[in-house]
Amino acid sequence: MKRFTFLKNAFILTITSLILRTIGIFFRVYLSNKIGAEGMGLYQLIVSIYVLASTFATSGISTGVTRLIAEEAGRGTRRSIRRILRRAVFVSLLIGLASAAAMLFGAQLISEYWLRDMRAVPSLKILSIGLPFMGVTSCLRGYFIARRKASSTSYAQMFEQLVRIGVILLIIDRFAAFGMSAACAAVMIGDILAEIGSCLFLGLGYLRDRRRLPARGNPPARKKGILRELLGIAVPITAGRYLNSALRTVENLLVPNCLTKYSGSKEQALSEFGMLKGMAMPILFFPSSFLSAFSTLLIPEISEAAAMNRTRKVEQAIQTSLRVALLLAIPISGVFALFAKPLGLLIYGSEEVGFLIGVLAPIMPFMYLESVVDGLLKGLDQQVSSLKYSVLDSVLRITAIFFLVPLRGMQGFLFVMIVSNILTALLNIRRLLVVTGVRMRWGQWILKPLLAMTAGGVAALGLQALLNQAALPLLAVILPAAAAGILLYGLLLFLFGCISREDFAWLRRR
Repeated sequence: MKRFTFLKNAFILTITSLILRTIGIFFRVYLSNKIGAEGMGLYQLIVSIYVLASTFATSGISTGVTRLIAEEAGRGTRRSIRRILRRAVFVSLLIGLASAAAMLFGAQLISEYWLRDMRAVPSLKILSIGLPFMGVTSCLRGYFIARRKASSTSYAQMFEQLVRIGVILLIIDRFAAFGMSAACAAVMIGDILAEIGSCLFLGLGYLRDRRRLPARGNPPARKKGILRELLGIAVPITAGRYLNSALRTVENLLVPNCLTKYSGSKEQALSEFGMLKGMAMPILFFPSSFLSAFSTLLIPEISEAAAMNRTRKVEQAIQTSLRVALLLAIPISGVFALFAKPLGLLIYGSEEVGFLIGVLAPIMPFMYLESVVDGLLKGLDQQVSSLKYSVLDSVLRITAIFFLVPLRGMQGFLFVMIVSNILTALLNIRRLLVVTGVRMRWGQWILKPLLAMTAGGVAALGLQALLNQAALPLLAVILPAAAAGILLYGLLLFLFGCISREDFAWLRRR
């Protein structure tokens, strides 16, 4: 694929992600005002069950579709590509229907014994409807990523978000009059209609695009059948995601209970949990849009290069990915650490949320880098390694939460999150370096950027102090101060040789 096409797709996915996350942040503020911190806590508990079920429903098939169709690029035929997609959709539908049935008929038991809150029953039953559609959607997204047509998935995501927000805005006030359970159900109705709409949108897009598939070609004979190859990729990813989601679900159910033991109040525990998972974490992951797009697009690129034994291209892609992730994540982490309290006040009117942002901001480079490395490992067929590290991380987290949070409350949980994210990121990075033989350039990728960020942070704080004396609005203080710090950071990176004119020339070349 031409470099320009890769960058264009990365740009499309980044802009789409930024728009959707911006809308999502404002919408979460709206929801938090409607249902309160306790309602956000209940919402996160329900979503944790939905994530567990949806992980099984999507089954890692999307990555399998992306890799197989990418490997067919230039050598496969319209017939072979369509066969791959048909097999994937068939498997996804079967698993999605099974997941939906389990969630529908188990809603009562899940709410009573897992969530320990019967207000979740209607929401769980509503969410079960969307699982088959989610499975099919994941297949179609994998297809369009492999076809290097990021715009199709972007338009579908935009359409999905518009449907979700439109439906919720129309019905939430009426439902909220009947209590928190009904208010959460209204949100879930919006989610399900949005999921169905996205599936139909991508389905129509596929019907238009399949005519453009290569009509002729001489695909090599497969050593295994399509279904076996698809499952060979999807099953380890599914096992990893499902086991990881199951353990994270246990964690999400355990944390409010442990916080309740510490504070003696279930309402306070749900509020603290809602502030962290429903309010602070979306803010922390908001700037990761480019890296998420980068990671998604790397899977077909590296799969295709590895399939054609282009070792040098694989190494260059990995080096570029690690460098870009670190050079972007380090200043973002600095900005969030410096302006945590103002951001909490500006977005949610809450110093508590600002405190949570400030505590977790220093580990943002680890969180962002892990997401990129995860995509790289999947492109290199190393999903089993990711599975092992995820299981180890989750088991350690749950054990630590069980013993530490009842004694230290939210401080204990934050400590567990910090240690866990650092450990998982280091394990995945180590595996990537061992498999590829790539070496980390500590000075150019980490030490010099940290020094540049420190200087930029000092400049940002100085400008903030000056602007505060002028009694300006909070936003008029944060934006110029953060911009000044980032500009100085970029200038120092150039002076230190971390970025060069060749990098800009590379971007201009097609």
